[in-house]
Amino acid sequence: MAGDILSHPNRQKKIHILTLDTVLADDVYERIHYDPRLKRYRLINPFPEVTYIHKAARDTVSSKVLILDVRRKTLPLLQRAYTKVVGYNRRDLNRLCYIILIGDGPGFQAGKSLDYFVLYLADYRVEYSPAAFFYDPLLHYEPDELICMGIDREFMISADLPKGLVPYFTVHQNMSTDAVRRFFRASGESQEVKNQRLQILINLYHKWLSKQFHSHKDKVKALFSKEGLRLACEKFHLYPFFFEDWVHDLMENRVN
Repeated sequence: MAGDILSHPNRQKKIHILTLDTVLADDVYERIHYDPRLKRYRLINPFPEVTYIHKAARDTVSSKVLILDVRRKTLPLLQRAYTKVVGYNRRDLNRLCYIILIGDGPGFQAGKSLDYFVLYLADYRVEYSPAAFFYDPLLHYEPDELICMGIDREFMISADLPKGLVPYFTVHQNMSTDAVRRFFRASGESQEVKNQRLQILINLYHKWLSKQFHSHKDKVKALFSKEGLRLACEKFHLYPFFFEDWVHDLMENRVN
């Protein structure tokens, strides 16, 4: 593939958002669009079907940041398209363009070790060379939930919160994932309201993660920092905390 060996230095102030999930796409889009630092960037969000994302792969060579949804349920459907994206941009990765991954993490049950993430992240590093990986708990469905999503058709994006999170979202448990995302991103609200809701989300996720990884409570706190949590040679972040900061820094080539 010619795209594997070519460099594309004339990249524009563009960001590609690649996902089959319109709710996640809207969240990413609005978080970037409403950030004053990011308003001058053009956001490209292809229609959420596999065919359209395949067609968009070549156009990614004009963007500086590529945001890819790599959740377990839909990744098999998008793997070929993502392979093309990486191939077209390979020579420029972490130099002229950057990949941010958003995923649902490895399959795990409460009480398991955070070390489950090490091999999981290592595979993504080899495959995508991402500048950052964001773990999104709102994508983290249990295996039985994932099976139910595929009963009637090839895949289905659930509108409900993952059942493991419901007990922690006591005020929001009857809300759809879309409503929860809209509440916490607080687009159009004052900075004070945004900060208040961000703190609520921090508290919710801290309680949930502390139970999931009760033997690593000391490490959980790092997930709420911009630097994220480092495990062995791998590092990951918690979506949506500092997500816009990472997008801004990568667009401006401010790479640590």
